[in-house]
Amino acid sequence: MKSVIAAIVSCALASQAYAASQPMTAMQAPLASKSLLLDIENVEQAFMVVVGERGHILKSFDGEHWEQLAVPVQSTLTAVTFVDLKYGWAVGHDNTILATTDGGKNWEVQQFLPEREKPLLDVVFKDRDNGVAIGAYGQFFRTVDGGKNWSEEFHSEFLHEEDVEYLNELKLEDEEAYLDERASILPHFNKMVMDGRTSYLVGEVGLIAKSNDFGKTWQQFDSIYEGSFFDIERTQQGNLLTAGLRGNVFRSLRNGTPWQHIDTGSTSLVNDIVLTSDDRLLLLGNNGTLLISEDDGQRFSARPQPDGKALISGTWYRNKLVAVSEDGIKTITIAK
Repeated sequence: MKSVIAAIVSCALASQAYAASQPMTAMQAPLASKSLLLDIENVEQAFMVVVGERGHILKSFDGEHWEQLAVPVQSTLTAVTFVDLKYGWAVGHDNTILATTDGGKNWEVQQFLPEREKPLLDVVFKDRDNGVAIGAYGQFFRTVDGGKNWSEEFHSEFLHEEDVEYLNELKLEDEEAYLDERASILPHFNKMVMDGRTSYLVGEVGLIAKSNDFGKTWQQFDSIYEGSFFDIERTQQGNLLTAGLRGNVFRSLRNGTPWQHIDTGSTSLVNDIVLTSDDRLLLLGNNGTLLISEDDGQRFSARPQPDGKALISGTWYRNKLVAVSEDGIKTITIAK
């Protein structure tokens, strides 16, 4: 998801071949809260969980004091989600999927496939049983039993017609070549978001799609931009906002048709969209970019962070922005 993540994907594809076939336990690091962290989850305003490099997972109840949790892998973790105060999942490099049933105190490995040399980039669950993990090159895994078993799906609806024909011909000629080609022909899936019964997916080469059956089938929107998108959210007023490379932000009043390009005055990559409890929208991006909208995303004002570090993911927790960045956790008060 993200420029930092885009770089991580490249590094992962080059380096995962050297990963151990068995996971190694993450080291306890006194400065883990200052390390590269890639996602944050607000669990019902009760506590937060963050994940990042070297298998780091940390938990906090107040946003100021963070406890590093015991984790059975050293793989970089890219995303985390919880469905309630106990059940959560995290995904990342080495095709890792982790699960907890006690609020993060203990984590178990549900999937670890370093030989695939592809990271997972997001994970979404709609209840304790049904979940999806997505990632580089269109990886798409589904579970219906809380992650005890994960099955892979190939979503050919994201292929161009000529690519479908090419794969069909290749399958008849060379099964092994077909499988190799199929494994890398889809775009990266960066972020999946649930909005009631509808799921939205954004990714590489301008991918925006929606599903009404939790990702079993997808309807792709007409292209509005050729670059990557890293987030999509339903705003407090019921509109859609999506954001990505080079500061590109688009807003839709009609569930994806049409899209209006929003000039934010910034060309920095946007990593995350955060909704506040007081009806503001925040865009978090590279180079310390923090953009604020008080009119449902029609206009944004800039509040750049002085250290210039990339803000990668954030959440609105007890009237403050808590964000993860390339140098750890930041708590930012934003007066209205």
